[in-house]
Amino acid sequence: MRISRRLAMAASAAVFALMAGTAMADGEKIVIGTEGAYPPFNNLEADGTLTGFDVDIAKALCVEMKADCTIVTQDWDGMIPALAAKKFDAIIASMSITPERLEKVDFTNKYYNTGPAIVVPKDSPITEATEAGLAGKSLGAQSSTTHSNYAEAFFKESELKLYPTPDEYKLDVANGRVDAVIDDVVVLTSWLKTADGACCKLLKALKPDPVINGIGAGIAVRKGDTALKDKFNTAIAAIRANGKYKEINDKYFEFDVYGD
Repeated sequence: MRISRRLAMAASAAVFALMAGTAMADGEKIVIGTEGAYPPFNNLEADGTLTGFDVDIAKALCVEMKADCTIVTQDWDGMIPALAAKKFDAIIASMSITPERLEKVDFTNKYYNTGPAIVVPKDSPITEATEAGLAGKSLGAQSSTTHSNYAEAFFKESELKLYPTPDEYKLDVANGRVDAVIDDVVVLTSWLKTADGACCKLLKALKPDPVINGIGAGIAVRKGDTALKDKFNTAIAAIRANGKYKEINDKYFEFDVYGD
C-alpha cells in the first residue's frame, strides 16, 4: 500500500493541492511544496488529502499572513530544483537548515528542531549505536537527507543503503533486508507505535551534529526572496506567541518539538 501509493505520487508530483484553511481569498497567492511521504510531518493519505505537522503549520502560517496558499507534493530529491524552477514559492517539508543547502536557498528561522536516531528489528543482535556496533551491518536511510549524510560521516564501517522515501527502508528493515535504519527520532518513534512498526525498536537517539543536521527545520525560499522569508518569520513568531503553534504541536507530539 505504501509503495504503490508512493509510485502514484511520483507519477503525479505537484498535482495534489489544498487551500490553506480559512486564508483570505484575496490575499497574496503562495504555492508551497511538501513531500507527502514523511509522517507524522507530512503525508499523502489514500483519499489524496495532505496531512501532518508540516501541513498544519503551513496552513496556520498562511492564515496568519492572510495569504491564499496552495500546497503541492514533490519528490524529495527534486525539492530544491523545483523551487529554483518556480514550481512553488516555498518548501515546508521538514527541511533542515544546513550550510550546504544555504548555498542554494534561503531559509526562515526554524519552526522545529529534532535529532536523528537508529532503529533495528526487535530480535537484532546489534546493541550499540556506534561505528563499531554497526560495523559490517547494512544501514538504511532516505537519500539526499541530513540523516544519510550523518550515516556517511559517523558509520563509515557500515554498508549504507539509500532509499527514495522512508516507506522503502521501513519495509526492508521489517523484512530483514537491512540491519538498521537512521532517520529523525520523531519519525521513527511515531512509526514504531504503528502496526507496521511493531517489527522494530529504537536502538538509540543520536546527538545531532550542528554542521550535518543543521539548526532545525526551516522554510526554504528562493535565494534573495527576502520579502517572503520575512513574512514567514513574522508569522512563525506570531503563531508561537498566540498559542496556535502549541495547538498543532500537541495534536502530534507529547513534547515541544520546537526544541531549544
